[in-house]
Amino acid sequence: MSGQNELKEKSIGYLLIKYSIPSILAMMITSLYNTVDRIFVGSIKDVGPLAISGIGVTMPFMTILGAFCVAIAVGGSTNIAIKLGENNKEEAEKVLGTTMLLEIIVALILYIVCFFFIEDILYLFGASKNTISYSLDYINIIVMGAIYNLPGFAMNNAIRAQGNPKFAGNMMIICCILNIILDPILIFGFNMGIKGAALGTIICQFIVFAWSLHYFTLGKSNIKLKLKNIKVEFKILKAITLIALTPFFMELASGFIHLLTNNILKSYGGDLTIGAMTVITSVSLLFLMPVYGISQGMQTIIAYNYGAKLYNRSRKTLFMAMVYSSILLGFGLVFILLFKSQLIEVFTKDKNLQSISSNGISIYLSMLPTIGISVLGTVYFQSIGRAKLSMILSLLRQVIIFIPFILTLPRVFGLTGVWASQPTADFLSMIIVLLFLIKDFKKDNYNLND
Repeated sequence: MSGQNELKEKSIGYLLIKYSIPSILAMMITSLYNTVDRIFVGSIKDVGPLAISGIGVTMPFMTILGAFCVAIAVGGSTNIAIKLGENNKEEAEKVLGTTMLLEIIVALILYIVCFFFIEDILYLFGASKNTISYSLDYINIIVMGAIYNLPGFAMNNAIRAQGNPKFAGNMMIICCILNIILDPILIFGFNMGIKGAALGTIICQFIVFAWSLHYFTLGKSNIKLKLKNIKVEFKILKAITLIALTPFFMELASGFIHLLTNNILKSYGGDLTIGAMTVITSVSLLFLMPVYGISQGMQTIIAYNYGAKLYNRSRKTLFMAMVYSSILLGFGLVFILLFKSQLIEVFTKDKNLQSISSNGISIYLSMLPTIGISVLGTVYFQSIGRAKLSMILSLLRQVIIFIPFILTLPRVFGLTGVWASQPTADFLSMIIVLLFLIKDFKKDNYNLND
């Protein structure tokens, strides 16, 4: 049975496991190598706490870069899955070519912006005279890899969309393991410090790009990347953009929130509170990555079945994905609360940074189990083409609800108010997303047993 045919014939449980497990493993390894980056950077003698804060300063920039990278990749891969669901291979190849070109254009624009404005941007994102040198050392190297990182990420998503999630996942896992090996060699062995962490990352990004390019040109892909298709067609651009808007605004909002949060953290606690947030988000990502992996796996299944007009299968996929994610994040919260001291100690031996991180992590992650429902519900609407609703729902947690709380709670509760803003937004956004899902499920008298 071909990868495409099984998407509409195999059981949802089987497909969700098959398509999610490789994505989960890839996401977990990706999160792990980002975490290992920060662990090694945090252990650099004499400068560790400030260096990890320097990486924290770059997070808004990295997220904004990711907004373009992920949005185009998701828009492209979702359209590829839909076209394959319609048995339209030629259009799927055109989508792949347009996606590649869009990622390259974004990378070139990024070079120009960074050449002229990178230091000013980092100060805007919360850098100080104590952390700016570490931020520049890291981001200048990361930007060098954008020209192949962005199209490489898009092609990896396209591999999953055309029915080969295991290969896409294995590619990411192998490269991330290599990154973990390179980190100590470059950071300590070659005495490169924070630059070594960045260099290891872009080396592995290049391998993903080269490997994916081979797959779509000389490899066994069902669709091919052809030179004639590397162009922008308005019809395809519009289709990619409609789906890309949701992940773009989600990632862009995340970058803006990092910017806002960094500046508020610096105001209420100084440079080390930015480092503490870096530690807290690193820990949370270890448990959120499986949910993002599930969302990638379910997106392909939902998009394909929706394209094939098998709407009930799309909805059942969402329901099962939400159950799995709630269980995973519930376990994650219990684990974090039980072992928070040990988890924080892995990142830093600095007592001040440990104390700030410990106080923040229990509050900031208190609503962790609710995040999966918000994320997956939003991805569901995105996958069935309801881009406007998906975009609005994606902005709830990170912008519409969060910003009023982050601006007001710290004035009353100080630093505690900063930590409490996110879980408050998490809970309220989950309620709203559930209400929209219930409304959608009632339409057409949907039955999970169908």
